[in-house]
Amino acid sequence: MGFERYMAAKPEDIGIDSEKLEAVFARAKRDVDDGTLKSAQVAVARHGRLAGVRTFGTVRHEGRAEEVPATNDTLYTIFSCTKAIVGAATWALCEEGLLRIDERVAEIIPEFGTNGKDGITVEQVMLHIAGFPYAPFSPLDWDDSERRLQRFASWRLNWAPGTRFEYHATSAHWVLAEIIERRTGKDFRAYVRERILAPAGVEGLYLGLPAELNGRVADVRHLIPPVPPPGGWGEVTPEAILQFNRPEVRAVGVPGGGGIGGAAQLALFYQALVNGGEGPSGKRILQPETIAWATEVRTKDYHRVPILDYPVNRALTVVVAGDDGNMHLRGFGRTCSPRAFGHGGAGGQIGWCDPATGISLGYCTDGFLDEIQQGRRITAISSLAAQCAAG
Repeated sequence: MGFERYMAAKPEDIGIDSEKLEAVFARAKRDVDDGTLKSAQVAVARHGRLAGVRTFGTVRHEGRAEEVPATNDTLYTIFSCTKAIVGAATWALCEEGLLRIDERVAEIIPEFGTNGKDGITVEQVMLHIAGFPYAPFSPLDWDDSERRLQRFASWRLNWAPGTRFEYHATSAHWVLAEIIERRTGKDFRAYVRERILAPAGVEGLYLGLPAELNGRVADVRHLIPPVPPPGGWGEVTPEAILQFNRPEVRAVGVPGGGGIGGAAQLALFYQALVNGGEGPSGKRILQPETIAWATEVRTKDYHRVPILDYPVNRALTVVVAGDDGNMHLRGFGRTCSPRAFGHGGAGGQIGWCDPATGISLGYCTDGFLDEIQQGRRITAISSLAAQCAAG
């Protein structure tokens, strides 16, 4: 998968304690050993190198019932971890002077400016405070430009833009993908690959999976009967999750949740962001000032997670851990610094980095469980990974 060239000879070479790293691996393996999950893949990185990658369990491919061993080369659907990758591409547009976050979306996509949406800004879209969290869009509509624009025009507001937070599971990033295409003249998947993924040295992360790689992707599966989370399913229904087993959907590269990759690629992607914009390959994808600007918390205290009622701490397309005692609820465990940032994915996928230590974490699984088990796993693995620095 290409990540092997970024492996450290031993964890201590990049300031990672081997015993602490083994504790991360043991926690991931435990869920497979006790039958909670069928497979898990985890990676920790620092200083532009991987300290280690481990994969446990078995997976299914291409709809077959056969269980086969998962390996470090197994690919997973990373779901909303994809948001940070597309987000980085929009940061690049801003860095290049091709986009301002105070622009109104309708100035860029005129078809979007209907049904009261004409005042929505790019920043509001990136913060999930734009007011259209349930806007319907079939992934297979994307490559039909007429149907795509009809969808944007038909969308209606659920609430006044800026007044509250509600997670836009896919809708916001369809808009960001369209903005990328309007401002660059390129297919968003091609732009993300050439501007972010390739120079970052993570060619094994895909937004728009080549057909020949479907046989390496772990099929997503519900391991227990799905139970609606507090507040209901929203867009992320059990059926919507399973559609990512379809090759034609994987090929679309759903910008809010359809990336394909592995734990090593996620950890290495975040190395580019935590090391001032320089990827493991030695190429720069962003300026340090751009990353610092993009990862500032911009939501207000009244932008709160529904039901659980804590501040969302959102930067431009990513979440920031924060120092208010809620970082574990945001997917960072309990031991990261307040400056840690990233974005998790449905089913318990993990992707984050911590500027205070330079550590980044990637975690993938193919199995969906209930929210409580998933949250405990994320907290445990993230907490252990954040403490891996030697000394």
